[in-house]
Amino acid sequence: MTRYFSIAAFLAAGVSGLALGPALAQDSRWVQLEAHRELDVALTRAQEYQSSIGNVSGFQLPSDWYALTLGPFETDTDAFEVRRQLRAERAIPADAFVSNGENYGARFFPTDGAAVAPVVTSQAAPAAEPEPLVVAAPEPEPEETLREAQASERQLDRDARAELQTALQWFGFYTQRIDAAFGPGTRRSMAAWQADRGFDDTGVLTTRQRAQLLAEYQGELAALGMQTIRDEDAGIEIALPLAMVAFDRHEAPFSHFMAKDDSGVQVLLLSQPGNQATLFGLYEIMQTLEIVPLDGERERRSNSFTLTGQTENLRSHTVAEFRNGQIKGYTLVWTPERDDQMARVLPMMQDSFTTFGGTLPESTGQASQVARSALLAGLSVRRPDYSRSGFYIDATGTTVTTAAAVAQCDRVTLDEAYTARVRARDDALNIAVLEPETPLVPLAFAQFAEGDMPLGQEITISGFSFEDMLTRPVLTFGRLDAAGGLNGEAGVLRLNATVAQGDLGGPVFGPNGAVLGLLSGQPPMDNRQLPPEVNFAVSADTIRGFLSENGVSSGTLRSGVTVPPEQLTRVAGDLTVLVSCWN
Repeated sequence: MTRYFSIAAFLAAGVSGLALGPALAQDSRWVQLEAHRELDVALTRAQEYQSSIGNVSGFQLPSDWYALTLGPFETDTDAFEVRRQLRAERAIPADAFVSNGENYGARFFPTDGAAVAPVVTSQAAPAAEPEPLVVAAPEPEPEETLREAQASERQLDRDARAELQTALQWFGFYTQRIDAAFGPGTRRSMAAWQADRGFDDTGVLTTRQRAQLLAEYQGELAALGMQTIRDEDAGIEIALPLAMVAFDRHEAPFSHFMAKDDSGVQVLLLSQPGNQATLFGLYEIMQTLEIVPLDGERERRSNSFTLTGQTENLRSHTVAEFRNGQIKGYTLVWTPERDDQMARVLPMMQDSFTTFGGTLPESTGQASQVARSALLAGLSVRRPDYSRSGFYIDATGTTVTTAAAVAQCDRVTLDEAYTARVRARDDALNIAVLEPETPLVPLAFAQFAEGDMPLGQEITISGFSFEDMLTRPVLTFGRLDAAGGLNGEAGVLRLNATVAQGDLGGPVFGPNGAVLGLLSGQPPMDNRQLPPEVNFAVSADTIRGFLSENGVSSGTLRSGVTVPPEQLTRVAGDLTVLVSCWN
């Protein structure tokens, strides 16, 4: 007769089987048999195991799955012995493992709180009234010799060998591909794991050591709750640590998985239609979010990018790629105490990441508006030191603004999404030419006026009066008062219009839609303050001369053309650009 240890023997040693709770579960040892997502399925399987083996308990896991276990046992030796015998009889799954119960929550089986039945199996029919079986706790089996370990290892099939490599890889001991072949790399990783756990580093795991390694691995997986989710709306399938995050909402271009139980972990799935320019814009926008710290590696390629960031309190890793008119990716955010866990989670996310179907609905279309939508979606946006205005002067996105707008900036962006370099600057004229790192395709660019401008004519100034708070420029109306400065300076226009700091650098339009000049504001004056409606602009002729000296082409507008106010409003919005200074 083959016997399995009665739970009564272990209860007699001080582990009660009545009304087990999470605290007791964490102080004992269990043989975890399997886990199920659905409670009904878990209850059915628990009843089947209870009928055939006994001693079955069921606990809810942090990932909201339901684990079926045998036990409790007082020691690892007891649990491993029961597991060994039951696996030999094929009474439990081959991947059953010993757990310390630290991840077990509420008990759902048995439901009446009664003590579980003893585990007794026999090849012969039991007597009508069997006497109680009393079994002393077994003596620990002696550890296998190297030759015995090699012999038991030869009995492993391919899946079992691959599982050991996967577990070694999880803990950072094995760094090569999973090939189920125990070559020199695998042997070295086994020896390193043995040394780390206090065993002789033979490079061959004994049966008990293999069980311990797999139990540790399964325990780690249970703690993270790694499960593959399929987001039909975002068109993304990926493995996520669902013990630490839970789906919250869709808000384009993000699918939000927020921290669970104060885990400090957050996941964003990125999904939006677009092209390469959209991808590059997203690359810049993501760097304005608080969840992407500035200190970290950045890598942008033609069809993808990677962003990493870290501070004393935060870490993040973002990957996005452009393919077939779609941009998809993910961001993982965590706190420093999760570094070791996330070092294991990230490869699983990367390996499991697949795309299908469509994308989340396009939110706005303009780069700066995407940043605002991110803010509205509950993501804090890192704001620039200040923002001014500028305007496009050619079909590739070359921009002019004031020299003061970019004089002391570590980084300059256009519409918050595109990094630009200063191609030319003249502090005396207060003009700067900016060139985007990636060529842009603006909807409109400036046509400069030629010849003398009639004094007293109406003008329209386009600018971001409220800096980065709005995504479209504001129009300010006034008139042209004089050609020349207060002291007769040439190349400037005196305007009668009250403007804001954010308007500086914006275009000044005449009635026909031609750009008369670039708004430069009020000059600095000692012991004097000009009326707020007195402002100045660099004239179109001066701008064109500066552009010519620096090898930048500019267009002109035929005389006699009249642009209706509604058309000017649209054109002004298309060619005026937000210029932001970052330090």
